Amino acid sequence: MLAYIIRRVAQSALVLLIVGLAAFSMFRFVGDPIDNMLGQERTAADIERLREQLGLDQSFPVQYFKFLEGAVQGNFGVSYRQGRPVADILMERAPATLELAAVSGVLAILLGIAFGVFTAIRRDGFVANFIMSASLIGVSLPTFLIGILLIYVFSVELGWLPSFGRGETVQIGSWSTGFLTATGLKALVLPSITLGLYQMTLIMRLVRSEMLEVLRQDYIRFARARGLRDRTVNFRHALKNTMVPVITVIGLQLGAIIAFAIITETVFQWPGVGLLFINAVQFVDIPVMAAYLMLISVMFVGINLIVDMLYFFIDPRLRVDRSGGH
Repeated sequence: MLAYIIRRVAQSALVLLIVGLAAFSMFRFVGDPIDNMLGQERTAADIERLREQLGLDQSFPVQYFKFLEGAVQGNFGVSYRQGRPVADILMERAPATLELAAVSGVLAILLGIAFGVFTAIRRDGFVANFIMSASLIGVSLPTFLIGILLIYVFSVELGWLPSFGRGETVQIGSWSTGFLTATGLKALVLPSITLGLYQMTLIMRLVRSEMLEVLRQDYIRFARARGLRDRTVNFRHALKNTMVPVITVIGLQLGAIIAFAIITETVFQWPGVGLLFINAVQFVDIPVMAAYLMLISVMFVGINLIVDMLYFFIDPRLRVDRSGGH
């Protein structure tokens, strides 16, 4: 068990190093931040002085390893655009993204599992067929188009919900939350549905497929032959075995929610790290872009590492294989 955990942690660290290297390499082709930081009347001496001050005159390996050294210590440098520490900027923006991702993830998991189980148990019913047909919307339409449609219906036509922004927030220490205000909760509705709809439909279809497969197994027929109630068979035996492969996909989708919140934040002008990244790209703010990608990578890899650990404990076959191998 310990060897398995060490190996997975080492693999995760290697992935982060590779992602950081790839991201840092791509930024060399985005543009020169000096062009945006100095005016039209800049001189060659001004350019050289600023380049030296930012460390851009150093070789790529030196810049990369300095970035990694600072990142390990939580120091991502200073934003070229705002002139403030990148870590402070991320701390200001992270609560908005994490709250949006949390609400979207909860909706996607709960509704996805519930609808998946329902459509599997009532697979020939009208409501189940309607849900499966409607789920094609979440799978087929791109996220930005779903957001625009929701804005048009619920903000423009009906005027029920805000179309942009986060609403009023409450400061709790260094964390700003919109959960404690009415406008904050209303502002969360449309972005969270937009962000979580695709993941919800994906989880729903996977749960339905896996549960239909489990319901065909011999031990389920044996449980029914013993006279167990349908509720016990469906939820105690079938659903439990259905969730083993589903957990892995749920973990991947939670990582995807955080990683792809950038599109939803752009559509709804949500003041999170995704919108911060878009603005950083336009200004060639390399420290912010690098810190954003490293932060998303850490979250994504961390979630997958946790899922691997859960999978190890949930599926007894893995434990048997590991013990048998030793």
